[in-house]
Amino acid sequence: TLSPKDSLEFPHPFPQGFPGIPCPALTLFPAFFPLQDIRNTVGNIPMEWYQDFPHIGYDLDGKKIYKPLRSKDELDLFLEKMENPEYWRTVQDGQTGASVALSEEQLELVQRLQRGHFGDVAFDPYEPSVDFFTHEVRIHPVTNRPADKRSFIPSLVEKEKVSKLVHAIKMGWIQPRKPKENVPVFYDLWAREDPSSVLGRHKMHVPAPKMPLPGHAESYNPPPEFLLSPEEELAWRQQDPSERRFPSFLPRRFPSLRAVPAYPRFIHERFERCLDLYLCPRQRKMRVNVDPEDLIPKLPRPRDLQPFPTTQALIYRGHSSLVRTLSVSPSGQWLASGSDDGSVRFWEVSSARCLRTLPLGAVVKSVAWNPNPSICLVAVAVDEQVLLVNPGLGDRLLVAATDQLLDSWEAPEEERIQPVRWVPASPEERGKGIRLLVQHSKPVTQVTWHGKGDYWASVVRNPGSRQVLIHQSSRRWSQDPFRKSPGMIQCVQFHPLRPYFLVASQRSVRIYNLLRQELTKKLQSNCQWISSMAVHPGGDNVICGSYDSKLAWFDLDLSTRPYRLLRHHGRAVRSVAFHRRYPLFASGSDDGSVIVCHGMVYNDLLQNALLVPLKVLKGHAPTLDLGVLDVAFHPQQPWLFSSGADGTVRLYT
Repeated sequence: TLSPKDSLEFPHPFPQGFPGIPCPALTLFPAFFPLQDIRNTVGNIPMEWYQDFPHIGYDLDGKKIYKPLRSKDELDLFLEKMENPEYWRTVQDGQTGASVALSEEQLELVQRLQRGHFGDVAFDPYEPSVDFFTHEVRIHPVTNRPADKRSFIPSLVEKEKVSKLVHAIKMGWIQPRKPKENVPVFYDLWAREDPSSVLGRHKMHVPAPKMPLPGHAESYNPPPEFLLSPEEELAWRQQDPSERRFPSFLPRRFPSLRAVPAYPRFIHERFERCLDLYLCPRQRKMRVNVDPEDLIPKLPRPRDLQPFPTTQALIYRGHSSLVRTLSVSPSGQWLASGSDDGSVRFWEVSSARCLRTLPLGAVVKSVAWNPNPSICLVAVAVDEQVLLVNPGLGDRLLVAATDQLLDSWEAPEEERIQPVRWVPASPEERGKGIRLLVQHSKPVTQVTWHGKGDYWASVVRNPGSRQVLIHQSSRRWSQDPFRKSPGMIQCVQFHPLRPYFLVASQRSVRIYNLLRQELTKKLQSNCQWISSMAVHPGGDNVICGSYDSKLAWFDLDLSTRPYRLLRHHGRAVRSVAFHRRYPLFASGSDDGSVIVCHGMVYNDLLQNALLVPLKVLKGHAPTLDLGVLDVAFHPQQPWLFSSGADGTVRLYT
């Protein structure tokens, strides 16, 4: 083990620095960078890493090197400083924590470095350097490498560049530089103005502000209260000029006006005044006194808008893949969910218990429960067919009445041509609860019921031709309402009160009158791609979610443009829903959150709807870049159901 003094005798590989490069840092190596203390084997690491530990490293045997006890207080350190003659040259070793006294050679090295000298005494920074390359022409070359062939052959790359430039000049893409016009540097600014008219520069003439008149402080014999004491004068000189009581002068008293000397800042202040007059533009500004608080809309507190769902109450587990769709029964007692695992599950809402599982063997795109409380029927969209399922839950009389209603159909004498095929269920399918199969020509993406429960509509993925079909269950009759497709249809909805049919394409929403068979209104969404749509129970407001994370609220009586465009989500909005009884609406997004908002629609047509965001509900874990895929409100309670890509259905109350 070498001491710090022994390390001074370590020979330097290049005592004069690198060849041709004087390096004062390397000349310091023997004394300033001693050999590493082999008693501590932690290596070249920051020693701050050990400041929270009782040890400072490890020795060669792997045992901890404990820090020296620091039992000295401030008084002991002061006494040591006064009594120890070597205190001023004592430093602390960072590797072992011990105190080391610097030697005379090390002190001389530190002093040379502080003066800006080189560490090595024998180093001469001004010695002549030997040039490898010289200005004199030599007979023999430095290298004997033969010349390249490209050095005496015209370059093909340059030829290609020149040909491109010649072609650009011929085509007129490159214009030659125009000669500069001789524009006079100085000219009369008002030479072209009519001398008889009022000059334009004087029409809105704003006079320059006058300098403030002198007060009592500027007097040669000011009152005593304006004179500063020596302490106040010292404080005045130490202050910033912008904070002084008298910014540019000190009040002084003179016996007479004849004894007043010349003002030392006279020329400086005159010059600043001239700069203010011709460099500072002056303009008339109409001052409007507006309180910033008045610009913020007055929104009620969410506490005053209760009830609304705030907490996660139940989790419905059972699906093995992402749950695309869900629907609640009109009574609010049962819940149906469709998943990519090829099954439809029926749950009891209050207990999260799965009562029935209907395996279908394909991806379930949409599930819709009949909104009529006197009919127990669920429409399920699977591949190219829609299944009308009687789940058999609840009142037995209601289940039997539903089967009797479907079985009372009698085939017409003349077979009519329909765009779909109505196929009765086989005995095996009937045992599962399936009553009818409506076979389409293309995959079905959505089904939705009319409010009365007899009519329902299906959306078919068939770009360019038949995409929307309207069906009647009691007559087993289907029809295509459109002769011409209005674009790529995303979803459809029945109006809750009027005979209107809403069709959402990629960028707009069209409202058709089914009785008159005409287009009533076309709503422009200002969104890139509409994903979902919901109609207010009052019928005069519509919300649309889009894949570019926007939610558009339309007031049908106000405009065809969105009344409000909400950007609360960070990713695509997959589903939107209104509550039937409460002024609530919700949106589910791929960011895994559901946002519940208050949407009050007033009966007074002069008062716009009140939209207030209430709560961000989280719980779904985003999976495969998908989050919440569908949301639905409970028919009676202020509860919210959501289905996600994590294979769960969650209830928020």
